[in-house]
Amino acid sequence: MNQHTTGRAGAAWALVITSVAGFMAALDNLVVTTALPSIRKSLGGGIEELEWTVNAYTLTFAVLLMFGASLGDRFGRRRLFLAGLAVFTGASAAAALSPGINELIAFRAVQGVGAAVMMPLTLTLLTAAVPPARRGMALGIFGAVTGLAVASGPLIGGSLTEHISWQWIFWLNVPIGLVLLPLARFRLAESYAPDARLDVPGTLLVSGGLFGIVYGLVNANADGWTSPTVLTSLVAGAALLGGFVRHGFRAKHPMLPMRLFRDRAFFGINVASLLMYLGMFGSIFLLAQYFQGVLGYSPTEAGLRMLPWTGMPMLVAPIAGILSDRFGGRPVVVAGLALQAVGLGLFAMVIGPDASYAAQLPALIVGGIGMALYFAPAASLVMSSVRPGEQGIASGANNALREVGGAFGVAVLASVFSAQGGYGSAQAFTDGTVPAVWIGAGVVALAALVALMIPGRGSARTQQQEQEQAPERTQETEQAEARVSVPA
Repeated sequence: MNQHTTGRAGAAWALVITSVAGFMAALDNLVVTTALPSIRKSLGGGIEELEWTVNAYTLTFAVLLMFGASLGDRFGRRRLFLAGLAVFTGASAAAALSPGINELIAFRAVQGVGAAVMMPLTLTLLTAAVPPARRGMALGIFGAVTGLAVASGPLIGGSLTEHISWQWIFWLNVPIGLVLLPLARFRLAESYAPDARLDVPGTLLVSGGLFGIVYGLVNANADGWTSPTVLTSLVAGAALLGGFVRHGFRAKHPMLPMRLFRDRAFFGINVASLLMYLGMFGSIFLLAQYFQGVLGYSPTEAGLRMLPWTGMPMLVAPIAGILSDRFGGRPVVVAGLALQAVGLGLFAMVIGPDASYAAQLPALIVGGIGMALYFAPAASLVMSSVRPGEQGIASGANNALREVGGAFGVAVLASVFSAQGGYGSAQAFTDGTVPAVWIGAGVVALAALVALMIPGRGSARTQQQEQEQAPERTQETEQAEARVSVPA
């Protein structure tokens, strides 16, 4: 009885700690966007410096995610989670105290380093703490919280900036981090990946490759897609990623074994995630500006009017987690992506210089339900598609692909916007936004088709995979009992 109660309490603590940490890391993807005018007024800097205030975090987050997961597997997931959380919290305080724009950019990059170590370990720590029977619901709640953080970033950033000061978008992380550090130390169990090794060549190849790709994408709008800097970054990044793929096939202990992508479940959910973030992030980037720049809402007003979209994950994702436990993750993910595509399509149909809120409401609701249905089972599909010892690196790979997809979405859809419209007038902004959002809807619809590749629960492949993984889970449990220190 006591052991059962302790197990349930440990799972609950793990869910709270990892969800709050994931919320902070995901929130800082977009929380700065609505504060940029105030930051520029306070610290100065041109448009390029303001862009890097956003991109410095995304860049370091994306390129170091897989390395952070590898460090956790090798040196202890709880230990590295604590280290990443401490770096993230300290960098948040330093960002709030920044005397100039260059210092702020530097501390944003350090924030991204902390998040890259912390974020991929949240899922592995949570998965290890929650029994398989309740894992779908727990991961659904986790997905709801992190999804809400991504979607509500502009609302929280705008509200804090409008009513207090821009520094509080960073100060907000400090007390939360200081509370989480002792909780994580004493309430999370330590765990390792069996026979984990650091793959230094693979780390250098993937970090350099992702850096080149993301750097080229985030600078393409400012410098032009055909500029030497952008082309060199994209070509060099692609070459390094090609080397990383080759290394993943040939190395004895690669950080990301390319054989994982031969599994339809792993391939399908990761490619679908990349496409979903591409369409969603690029569309949110433009729609948030549309609400403010065309319809005249303040940052807080725009965020409140988007609550049917941003708040839906909190309501629907736990239910979606239960549905995925009962019917399997594939139908829930496919339905979520399809609804998200429909929601973006509805937006593209009603966008105009004087569109009423009532006309936009169906798109907000449908898109919010779709986002929630995707977030809930996606994490579970990633973790269940690999062996237990590979879950850390699988989580890092999935998060890295999502971040790259988001950066690519902003770059591509912003380029479509610039080619078809601009900021000169409300009509010009609408002319650019409509085709861009249609492309976003099409990309998310393509993600739904890719997700159909994921095997269903009743498939022979899935049953074989479960049988293959069952003894391994038992072995990992035995190793954990011998090697893992259970928190008090």
